[in-house]
Amino acid sequence: MLQISTTPRHDWKERAKEFGFGFHTIDDEPYWIEDRYYQFTLEQIEEHIEDPTEEIHQLSLQVIERVVNSDELMDKFQIPETMWQLVRESWQRKDPSLYSRLDFAYDGKNPAKLLEINSDTPTSIYELGFFGWLWLEDKVNRGEVPRSADQFNLLQELLVNRFRELKLSLQFNTLHFACCKGTEEDKGTVDYMADCAKDAGIYTEFVYVEDIGLSECGKFTDNNSKVIDSMFKLYPWEFMFREEYAQYLATAGVNWFEPMWKCITSNKAILPLLWEMFPGHPNLLEAYFADDPKAKRLTHYVKKPIFSREGSNISIYKDGKVIEKIDGPYGEEGYIVQQYTPLPKFGNNHVLIGSWLINDRPAGLSIREDIGRITKDTSLFVPHIILG
Repeated sequence: MLQISTTPRHDWKERAKEFGFGFHTIDDEPYWIEDRYYQFTLEQIEEHIEDPTEEIHQLSLQVIERVVNSDELMDKFQIPETMWQLVRESWQRKDPSLYSRLDFAYDGKNPAKLLEINSDTPTSIYELGFFGWLWLEDKVNRGEVPRSADQFNLLQELLVNRFRELKLSLQFNTLHFACCKGTEEDKGTVDYMADCAKDAGIYTEFVYVEDIGLSECGKFTDNNSKVIDSMFKLYPWEFMFREEYAQYLATAGVNWFEPMWKCITSNKAILPLLWEMFPGHPNLLEAYFADDPKAKRLTHYVKKPIFSREGSNISIYKDGKVIEKIDGPYGEEGYIVQQYTPLPKFGNNHVLIGSWLINDRPAGLSIREDIGRITKDTSLFVPHIILG
């Protein structure tokens, strides 16, 4: 795992505009950068990233099986009791999923360590699936990286194939896509997913979450009063469970992507369960619920809210003192603590690996950099190659 300096494409901003990548800069600060890239060997990708990604994903499915069969754990995961049966039915039906991302600390030598699972609303998929691949093609064609260079990036191919499978198995008429207003990155992600669905021959519609309505017979509708029978929503289940329309989730008859059972794997509470069920696993970090007496064993740890997103309300402790933290709106739902492991540092920045799955299959690798130890939504996105 090497960081390689390179000259940015002279026309990369024009390329971004051409292909609708409007959030390459956020609040006048860079988000996408290409004055450097990361280089991996094929062995590192296959053995150190792909293999543990697939294995931990399978372990997480065993955790779901345990949680859905336990009222105590459903409560521990802060799933409202009114939703328990729906979550259980979603799992028992094996409602199909699209994608997930596992975040790892990995330095190229030691085993990758799982930091968290993002399985409900992961973002940064367009940046890798399309624009990252375009970067590689341009750099190869311009002779700026070796022609033999590859990329761990099967996202678009596997997404289109997955949408094609879902169309055949579920036989929906229209697939709606939704996100909240005023979120350019989320809208870019949703538009990219919709483009992949269109490539699979699916008719799509878009609706903002705030504009979703309700028909007289209790069905969800878009802003043209069209009934929603299938939807990809970049909006978390923990919000949906607690809003006014939650009472209609049981009768609306929507094929949801991601499915309702993802409220378990996207929840930080899964980290203590993984450690309890598979203690000492080389790719897991010791983790406990914050109120567990065993949590006191940890002297250097990360405290995470069960529903935290994009680094919000995460704090790092060492010997009882906070050494770094991010503020935010989460925390009332409770916390977990996880053994601290350092992210590798290149220059002044800490580096996080995101490992993607499409339909249970490892599908790609994304890299985020931040001057802080906690990765946020504004952390830099850096491309990569495989060589050797």
